[in-house]
Order: sequence, then C-alpha cells, then structure tokens
Amino acid sequence: MISKPDKNKSRKRRHNRVRNKISGTAECPRLNVFRSNKNIYAQVIDDVEGVTLVSASTLDSAISDGNKTEKAASVGKLVAERASKKNIKKVVFDRGGYLYHGRVQALADAARENGLEF
Repeated sequence: MISKPDKNKSRKRRHNRVRNKISGTAECPRLNVFRSNKNIYAQVIDDVEGVTLVSASTLDSAISDGNKTEKAASVGKLVAERASKKNIKKVVFDRGGYLYHGRVQALADAARENGLEF
C-alpha cells in the first residue's frame, strides 16, 4: 500500500532548507510565520541571541473577528506595531516553508503597510 506524503514533514524540510540561508540578527531580525488550521502566529526573532523580540497571534485579545485571512492581516499589523515600539524597522521574512499565498501573504502585506521593511 502506498502511503500519502506527510505535508508537515515536507513543510519542515522546506523550512530547514530556507533556514540554512537566512538568519536573524539584532539589526535585522527574522519575522517567522507559523500557520495552523485555526490560527496564525508571527514572531520577530534574534537568532544570534536566541530570543523572541516580538510576537503576535490570532489568540491575542487585540485581534478582531473576521475570516482567517482578515485575522492574519490583523496579526501582521499588530506584530509591525509592536516591532516599531521596540525600534525594529528591518526584518528578514521567514515564511516557514508555507507558500507565499493566502494567509501568509496577507500577514506579510499588512506588516509591510505598517512599517516593517523586508
């Protein structure tokens, strides 16, 4: 019997391939995206120190109702606002092995519109 390919295993392989090339520093941290079926999470990470500088997700009380794409855009806006409070302007975008489409793209576009450069 032929088994189906494991989507998350394939995503993690793609993510590791991207992570070999990009890394966040204190001057230009990494904006990481994790997408589950119900929620989306974004973190701004300094990989040199190994610390999360800023985070936001759809579980935050500041996120309003709407469909999943609208909530992802709200998360992008919130993470950009929190980053600007900590004087973070430039980041490197890490899509986490997901396609740059739909919720991931909505989060990235909203973060760009609210002051993050990548």
